[in-house]
Formats: sequence, C-alpha cells, structure tokens
Amino acid sequence: MSDDSLAAVRINQELCSRCKVCYSLCPFEAIEILPEGKLVHNFQKCQVCGICYSACPASAIEISYYDYEGLLDHVRSACRHDKAETLVVMCRGNSPKSGEVEDILASEGLNTKCYIPMRVPCAGRIPTNFFFRALKSGVKNVVSIQCQDDFCRMKEGTQIGTRRIMLGDAVVQSLGYPENTLKVVKFSRKVIRINKECVGCGKCVFVCPYGAISAEPFSTPTTDPEKCMGCGSCQLVCPHNAILVKGYAYEDILASYAGAAERMKAHSTHPSILVLSCQWSEYSVLDDPEKTLKGKNAMILEVPCFKGMDPVHVVSAFSRGYDGVMAVVCPTNDCKLPLGRDTSERQLEVLMAYLKRLGLEDRFEIHELSPRLGDDFLKVFDEFSQKIAAMPHRSVPVQKGAQ
Repeated sequence: MSDDSLAAVRINQELCSRCKVCYSLCPFEAIEILPEGKLVHNFQKCQVCGICYSACPASAIEISYYDYEGLLDHVRSACRHDKAETLVVMCRGNSPKSGEVEDILASEGLNTKCYIPMRVPCAGRIPTNFFFRALKSGVKNVVSIQCQDDFCRMKEGTQIGTRRIMLGDAVVQSLGYPENTLKVVKFSRKVIRINKECVGCGKCVFVCPYGAISAEPFSTPTTDPEKCMGCGSCQLVCPHNAILVKGYAYEDILASYAGAAERMKAHSTHPSILVLSCQWSEYSVLDDPEKTLKGKNAMILEVPCFKGMDPVHVVSAFSRGYDGVMAVVCPTNDCKLPLGRDTSERQLEVLMAYLKRLGLEDRFEIHELSPRLGDDFLKVFDEFSQKIAAMPHRSVPVQKGAQ
C-alpha cells in the first residue's frame, strides 16, 4: 500500500460539529481526538466498515464505497426497471448465494423472484433513514441478512445494524406499515462436512485456529457451528474434499475458471490473468468485476480469507493456460480472521518453492491490499499485467476440465 493513495474515508472538518458520535461507535478506534478537540481519521486503523459514516448526524464523513445516495439510486433503479419489491441487504462476510437468498425469502413468505440484492461490508453501515427512503422509493419489504453477533467481522456491526432495523420497524408500524416490514435474518457461512468422504485423518482438527473441530475416537471429527468462523482453513488441508465452506467449494471454484483462459486467448492478444482475492482486501472489483476489469483479459475469484486461498488453484490455473496469477490478501494487521494466518504463510512458502521448480515463480504475485486505500488494486493489476505481457509466450496446452 502506498501512503499517497486515495483514502476511502475522510472527515470534512468544515461540517464536523465534534459531537463525537463517530468516536464512540468506531469498532477499530480509527477516529481520534486531538488535544484541541478536533476529530481526525486514522486511516491505518480504519477497516471501512462505514459505521462512522452512517452515524454522523452532520454528514461530515465522506466515504468512497457504497455511499448513501449511490445505494439509494441503486434501489430506485431496481424498483423502476425490475419492479422489485423486496430489498435484501447482505453483509460481505456472510452474503448468501442467489439460491440461498431465495430460500431465505421463501421462509419469510416473500417473493423469491423479484428482489434487490445489496451487498455491503457491514450491516452497521446502513442508517435507519435509508430504509425509510427505500420504502418511499417503492420497496415494500426490507430483509437485512446479518452475521451472527460472534461472527461479525466488524466487531459491533451486527448489533448496531440489528438495533437500527428494530427501531426502524417500530417507526414504520406507527405509520401504518405491516409488522416486520423491516426484518433481520441471522445467517453465517459455516463449513459443511461430507461424512462419506471423510477418512478421519484429523488434519482439519489440528489446523482449525478457532477450535471448532474436535476429533472423535470412533467416528469422523465433529464441527461446533458456534465456534466455526468460516475461514476455510480446514477445507484447504482436507485431502479428500470432505469439508467445505458452502459457496467456496473446490469444484465450484475450479468450474468457474477452468475454461476461461482458452476463451480469453481466443478473443484478445493480452495476457490472460486470474486474480484470487480475499473478500476483505478488495471491494469495488469483487462487486462489479465485469465493469472494472473490462478489456483487461482477466477474471477475479473471491475467497473467504487468505486461509481459504487454495494454492492448488494457482498451479491449476497455469496448467489450464493462464499467463499469470495474482493473489490479493489483507495485510496482517487488517486480517478479519487473524488466528491461523501462519498456516497460510507456510502454504505460500510451499507454493512458491513449487512454482520455482516449474519456472513459473515470476508469473505469480501476491499483494497485500486494503479497501481503505481506494485506488491501489488497479495500479497493482496493471503493473502485473504489463510485466506478464513483456515475458515470452507460454506454449502450454490448456487442460480440458470443468467448463
């Protein structure tokens, strides 16, 4: 990260009333008070959760991602063009896949076909007034799919978001809206064990940094869902694909990129690049990859955490014809799931040694990025793409795998 990059959160001192609401709510102590009483933003501590932005009564905090008016325009557009009636707000740390969202809506008795998905870093960043204006724009129901309290990557975000929804629903009921017009649904992505594939090797037991997996004397290991944080480290070490984080299963990820390199090479002379990105290290590209990477002959895949980034996909990408692979992860101090990071770093050392044996070490790079510095991703990507383009052409047959 470069210090001259564009900071994603700023305090407009001309508007700031020094009420200290942001200071009291920031889960990461990124708002500091100077001796003269001035409030300043420490961007090195900031995790861009948006809680300060949504709580400021003077609108003195500016933010680069998911700003209030931008989100509202998204809702209005969907209501106007798609005739959508339900707004589904999802935390980045647990956002369900489309089929899962429909199952949740069906369980709540809502229309499963016509809804507006809105994925944000934290439920706590949405102010109560936003929901009122969404209802005024044509939305009839709001479902906030939030992390379980202990699962929240932003510490206090889920609790703040839940209180706002409960308050908002009480207000709209007083105005004549039905009960539960604004509703909270708790959903946290946990691991799933496929017992018939498990051989009881116990690797998942030893690698789980949260003590969520326990060995059993005469059966397969068991997982405590209350302790599981969905980081994916157990999935990474399982030799039989018997344990997975739903939505990030090995075969699903493989299928998403297996045939893409061949298609890229057929339509462009630029090097084909695969990007593996932790969902917390990059926001804008993961939310709209087609727009951000248009014309760059690249595709980006999301992983739940550095610990869930399987080195096998890096090697597989090269064997399937990609010219370069870039990984994007959070800096150590920014990691939302810091326990067990040493395991990921050891996996990286093994990967680099193997790529060196294959002569591919220069075609793989890993970068530590943070969304609090808004313009770093494209700078790093363009530099990497230019580096790969300057290398000799790789004459490697593309494997015919899952398409």
